[in-house]
Amino acid sequence: MYKRILVPIDGSPTSLHALDEAIQIALANKAQMQPLFVVDIQPVSYDATSAFYPSLRDALLEEGRRLAATAADRMTQAGVEGVPRVCEVDYLGDDIPQRIRHCADDFHADLVVMGTHGRRGWRRLVLGSVAEGFVRRARCPVLLVPGSETGEPHA
Repeated sequence: MYKRILVPIDGSPTSLHALDEAIQIALANKAQMQPLFVVDIQPVSYDATSAFYPSLRDALLEEGRRLAATAADRMTQAGVEGVPRVCEVDYLGDDIPQRIRHCADDFHADLVVMGTHGRRGWRRLVLGSVAEGFVRRARCPVLLVPGSETGEPHA
């Protein structure tokens, strides 16, 4: 049924749980997977903090490469084909959900599996929701995998 599965990862337990779910779906469907880490660091103005911008960007890219390697290892151990990807948002109006959608389109994904932290109320309003933002833009089916930090029992 599904042949190309995109899995956004950020290193959180929730995203790693979504990665494991995607691996099971890929195995059942003999699908190819692409774990995706998106670097989002908005350019800073010319002040004291701008000196740290290159170092922070490099650190986030390195974290993305580390997580991509971890995802590739998990996929290899399970016998799932695919190559992880690390990308950056486009600073001319792009955000993480938009970048995920572009990557899903580039990969020709027919399913996106992503974790959701289950934040509600004020925390969701302040922190936003990448999953919600992506679902609003998605062009293919999306499976949201709840994390254990939602505080709700799993059925």
